[in-house]
Amino acid sequence: MATADRGGPFAHANRSARNWMRAAAPGIGFRCLPRGESSPIGRGNARKSSPRRWIAVCIVVLAILGGASFGGGVYMHAKAQVAQWLLHAAWSESRETGAPVRPWPWADTHPVARLVAPAQDADVLVLAGASGRTLAFGPGHLDGSALPGDAGNAVITAHRDTHFRFLRAVSPGDELVVERTDGGMRHFRIRGAYVADYRQLRLPRDTAVPTLTLVTCYPFDALSPGGPLRYVVVAEAA
Repeated sequence: MATADRGGPFAHANRSARNWMRAAAPGIGFRCLPRGESSPIGRGNARKSSPRRWIAVCIVVLAILGGASFGGGVYMHAKAQVAQWLLHAAWSESRETGAPVRPWPWADTHPVARLVAPAQDADVLVLAGASGRTLAFGPGHLDGSALPGDAGNAVITAHRDTHFRFLRAVSPGDELVVERTDGGMRHFRIRGAYVADYRQLRLPRDTAVPTLTLVTCYPFDALSPGGPLRYVVVAEAA
C-alpha cells in the first residue's frame, strides 16, 4: 500500500467545500464542514431502553462493583466485557425492531451497523458518533457522513490498538461486509490505503459508489498516542 501519499485522491481542492469533511484536532475524531444537516440516525433519536434492559443494567452494575473488590485490573476487564454484552444486546434489539437502541439508559450512542473483515477475523459494532466516549467502546461513525451501506461516503474511526488494529493487516482487494439494522448486507472491496496528516486530511462527502472510509491513528506501533498522522483505508461497494 502506498503510505507516502499525504491526502491521496481526497486532497484535491477544486471541489465544493460542501462535499468535503475534515479531521479535527486533537486526537482521532472528525467533524464535517458546515452543512446544516445531521446524520439520518442521530443520537437524539435513540429510543428509551426497555424495562428488561434496566434490569440487566442493574445486575451487571452490581457485578462490576463486586469485581472491583478484586482490584482495578479485574474491574476494567469486567467493565469492558459488560459493555460489549450490552452493545450486542442493543444491536440484537435494533435488528428486531429496526429502531436505534441505547446499550444502557444513560448512553449517548447506539449501534448503527456491524462491520466484518473476514480475512482479518475482525467483527465489530459501529456506534453513532466519533467522540472519545464512543471510541472507548467501539468504532465511531462520523455524524454527517453516509450511514454504512448507504450511498455516499461512510466515515468510521477507531483506535489503532483496539477495534481497528486489524487495519494494519488489510490489503487491496480484501473484503469488508456491512450489516445494517434492517438486516441488509453490503459487501465492499478495499481499494487502497494511505497516510495523511489530520490537519490536511480531506474526505469526500459524496461518492460515485457507496464507500467506506476507515480511519485510525498511525503508526500502529507508536509508543505514545496523539500524533498527527492517520491511516486511511478506502473500500468501495463490490
